[in-house]
Amino acid sequence: MKHLTEEQIREIKETLIRMREKLIASANEQIRDPSNVTFEGGDEIDRADLEGERYLTFRIKGREAKLIHKIDYALMKIESGTYGICENCGAEIPFERLKARPVTTMCIECKELEEELEDG
Repeated sequence: MKHLTEEQIREIKETLIRMREKLIASANEQIRDPSNVTFEGGDEIDRADLEGERYLTFRIKGREAKLIHKIDYALMKIESGTYGICENCGAEIPFERLKARPVTTMCIECKELEEELEDG
């Protein structure tokens, strides 16, 4: 993390914490949402629409949970002094990339290579 200033680290840490708080607030709001209550009435089409909405909500929640995990991991790496180092090649990840994607664990070159391998 030597390539990052204290101010840069503080800025990224605050961003990560705000992201986490928003995700948790959103998840709590979903729990209180009256549409999450069991649906008793209506016909099959109404129930199918509701089930489709619930499925989409659960997919979103799954993505939110993964993002919270990535945020927690990034915060742990900041605390341990290993944040901003590519986990693939060991290169320093530039501040601009970290600012744009604070949960990243790879430099842009390694990420692009990974995506090429996944597509190929």
